[in-house]
Amino acid sequence: MNSSSADTIVVLDFETSGISPDHGDRAIEIGAVMLRQGVTVDRFQSLMNPEIRISSFIEEYTGISNRMVQTAPRAAEVMRKFALFIGNKPLVAHNASFDRRFLDAEFRRIGVRRRQEFGCSMLTARRVYPEAPNHKLETLVRYKSLDTDGTFHRALADAEMTARLWLRMSEDLQRRYGLPDISFELMCGLMRVAKNRVDHYCLQRVEHPRRT
Repeated sequence: MNSSSADTIVVLDFETSGISPDHGDRAIEIGAVMLRQGVTVDRFQSLMNPEIRISSFIEEYTGISNRMVQTAPRAAEVMRKFALFIGNKPLVAHNASFDRRFLDAEFRRIGVRRRQEFGCSMLTARRVYPEAPNHKLETLVRYKSLDTDGTFHRALADAEMTARLWLRMSEDLQRRYGLPDISFELMCGLMRVAKNRVDHYCLQRVEHPRRT
């Protein structure tokens, strides 16, 4: 398999009641896809009851209603299961700083501490596709003609799209630079490289494949 073949990673997405857990916002749905050697081998999805009321804006934006979360498992129960699901595997999300904040906040509530690194498909896409109209997930899915049923702003659907984008970026990097394999570490390193250093960074990996 040619895309991140050395890695098992978990690609995740949260739907939330707002934009900041520091202001009392909570996760209301989580979706995740586990990739092994570039193939989906497992999925995780659940609504969760945050025990707070969701605004009408969030209900309309996500399609997740107060009634839906009121009958869902409590957030703590879902997050304990999710902690077991991911183990110590590396994580990926689109605009990962957002999902990382909510994951860490929900984990703190159950006494769990995340230790693995987070890759960001949005930051990586800025280096792989600088010519894209913008780097929103929906835009990139259309820009690269990735398979989609048109569902966005639901956790599992967005995680699936992010996983497909991550794999497509890996494939495009392999073709562009002749890299034998694209590791999670290389992708994370790329998102921290300046725009004018991308070619240099990738070509160095052809000459010295152990570098990250």
